[in-house]
Amino acid sequence: MAEKPMNPLAGPAGPGPYSTRTDQLRFQSPEYGAGVEQAAIKAGAPLASTPDVRPTSRSEMGMAPSQTSTTSLYAPSSRPNEPVTSGIPMGEGPGSEILGFSNARQSDADIIAKYMPALDAMASAPDSPQSFRIFVRNLQGNL
Repeated sequence: MAEKPMNPLAGPAGPGPYSTRTDQLRFQSPEYGAGVEQAAIKAGAPLASTPDVRPTSRSEMGMAPSQTSTTSLYAPSSRPNEPVTSGIPMGEGPGSEILGFSNARQSDADIIAKYMPALDAMASAPDSPQSFRIFVRNLQGNL
């Protein structure tokens, strides 16, 4: 048999506009007794505060107006002596080696070449999926 609630007029427990406390805690008036004691405890040390999470505005960052303005599409070049194709592997000017990516790609290719015999053996197995075979062929073509 279910127990009767301590106070039948207490109302339902749980979330909602008509719910009531079920832990039987009573809060006294903040001007007397425990309320005064709690206020004294709070006044003894500063409470923690939540940090400001608003994004920093441009004025707070101290950005100069020249840094916030954009360059027009038809503005004169800031590097008139540099070819447009500088940094790509074709055309005038230095190639992609000035960007420093060629060493990373070469080391990746070396690592893949080291594992290629094992990948090729797995791709030639009769139960290997067609997608894996295509992947291994693609790797072989890019080495």
